[in-house]
Amino acid sequence: MSKMESERIERTTSSREDKLGPAVCYLANDLGNSREPGYILYGVDDNGNPAGKTITDQDIQNLGNIRANGNVQPFPVVSISPVFHLTGGDVVVMTVQPADFPPVRHQSKIWIRVGSRKQTASEQEERMLIEKRAAQVRTFDEQPCINATLDDIAQDTFKLTYLPLAIDPDILEKNKRPAMLQLASVGFWDVGKNCPTNAALLLVGIEPLRFFRGAYFQYVRFSGNSMEGSSIEEEKEFSGPLITTLRTLDEFVRSQIVRSKPVRNGTFQEKQVSNYAPWALRELSMNAAMHRDYASNAPVYIYEFADHIEIQNPGGLYGNVTPENFPGASDYRNPIVAAAMKNLGFVNRFNFGIREAQNALAQNGNPPAEFDLSLGTKFLVKIFKHPSWITTS
Repeated sequence: MSKMESERIERTTSSREDKLGPAVCYLANDLGNSREPGYILYGVDDNGNPAGKTITDQDIQNLGNIRANGNVQPFPVVSISPVFHLTGGDVVVMTVQPADFPPVRHQSKIWIRVGSRKQTASEQEERMLIEKRAAQVRTFDEQPCINATLDDIAQDTFKLTYLPLAIDPDILEKNKRPAMLQLASVGFWDVGKNCPTNAALLLVGIEPLRFFRGAYFQYVRFSGNSMEGSSIEEEKEFSGPLITTLRTLDEFVRSQIVRSKPVRNGTFQEKQVSNYAPWALRELSMNAAMHRDYASNAPVYIYEFADHIEIQNPGGLYGNVTPENFPGASDYRNPIVAAAMKNLGFVNRFNFGIREAQNALAQNGNPPAEFDLSLGTKFLVKIFKHPSWITTS
């Protein structure tokens, strides 16, 4: 392994976030446009030799957390090799593919590599990365909305609410760029078509429904355990830009759906028990918003029955996710929306939402949520009420 010097290779013996995150970022940004994968050689010293490390399960978990913690956005394709047990020590190779949608940020900073030196991107270098992505747009939220203009964006909301969460404060303080370049830097503006992207209109658009007829949540509460024979007791629609709609929906779930009451256990002590675990409902609702198909005219349906809740969103399993590897695998139908939801605090970690929802349900005493993956163009989850809240006739 002696003497490997390349802009596409990073050698390190540290699994710290502040070392690996920027490395993934600048390899993914591929400023030199090599269109070749980059490699992080973990366990290799500066001379290119094994550093005598014994790589543990915790080390591997730290490498995997670079994706899960959401600090690198939008996350590129990264794979981690098995541990190579070499004479001079253990080595793991992280392979980082050039990003389809640069610029990639780590903790709100765009990192690039020039020769052996890493640095944050200048305005000109950031513009180069933005222009490089024009021919690589794949997902619906990345696509330009050619019928929209800058006037369709709530610019004050973007500048005052979203931008400070998405861009490093030091960079933002120096940022005197035009509005369109500010939008483009976070995937909200297409410089080639000179118009907003679909993500911009969904997240900070003035009237998203004008462009996407299904971009809303439909809540209905039924009197019985199924639609058959039930009357509708309440109906409500949540629409508007996701930056406000998701917060309104979250507040509604916590204040209007979740209820708590004291329940006496075997020791005659009372314990507050909720009908539904609030965190589970939140995670599964946010999951629907993040992964739904926004090209569909159908909304996300939230149906509350007497004994359970159903959340149904348009768009089945996506990309690399199959019924066999669900929920362990992850792929993102809407990477820009996903990154924005992380910045806004609606998502804490990527690829952990379903697991954390199941844990929250178990801790509250609810049965596990059930997922129907057979619907093809739809995704359905059922969340069951705590047994002590179910009344019998």
